[in-house]
Amino acid sequence: MGHAYSALLNADFARQFEGRLLLRIEDIDLGRCRPEFETAIYDDLAWLGLRWEEPVRRQSDHFDFYRAAAGRLKDKKLLYPCFCSRKAVADTVARREAETGEAWPRDPDGALLYPGTCCNLDPEEVRQRLSIGEPHALRIHMTAALALMPESLSYRRFDREGRIEPVKVDPHRWGDAVVVRKEVPTSYHLSVVADDALQRITHVVRGQDLEAATDLHVLLQTLLGLPTPLYHHHGLILDPIGDKLSKSRQSEALADVRARGVTAAEVRRSLGF
Repeated sequence: MGHAYSALLNADFARQFEGRLLLRIEDIDLGRCRPEFETAIYDDLAWLGLRWEEPVRRQSDHFDFYRAAAGRLKDKKLLYPCFCSRKAVADTVARREAETGEAWPRDPDGALLYPGTCCNLDPEEVRQRLSIGEPHALRIHMTAALALMPESLSYRRFDREGRIEPVKVDPHRWGDAVVVRKEVPTSYHLSVVADDALQRITHVVRGQDLEAATDLHVLLQTLLGLPTPLYHHHGLILDPIGDKLSKSRQSEALADVRARGVTAAEVRRSLGF
């Protein structure tokens, strides 16, 4: 139902602003994304009465495009290889917390901020580890990136009435975030920023759970010389105890709602459309 709400709201905004409604399949996680899941998305949206432009952009078809964007950041010496596992990061943080007696800071998603283990590795060690194909992610050197920025970064937020206001961002709170994952040559943050520019996206409508990520997106847009769209971060559809609907919590899928005999019109009305 949360996905249905976001899709319907996007369609409403597109009509209101006489714009185009685009569908993008963000499937860079090759281990979890399957053709049947993509088909289910099309079925759900069509059942809701939505139509979108063809062809649909599928991110897994464009890894070279994202690899090139990452290369531009590497050329600026703003990315460095990180060989750490999640356990290694957690172990390092645990040692530092024990030494200082203070809690380690976390990013807006609640993950531990990267402690910088690989940031200052000896270049020869890095070369050797890369030469043997050791798995690694690429992290942004946040301090170096922010040194290239103006004093303050911001984006423009719009509401249902079309009013626009500036919003300041603070990329520093994300620390040295992963820009290229170990298993694929991109990340959510890099691929959506690159695609938004390529597809000439002017308005992004998404949930409040991604509002903080806009800090990173504005930073990447500025570093890559890309335009920053306007953003609207809508409220989330919550379950009866106030938690976000999600597959991990076994929230009811839209296909299950259809199977119960609920009509698309009823779903639209229940969501305020």
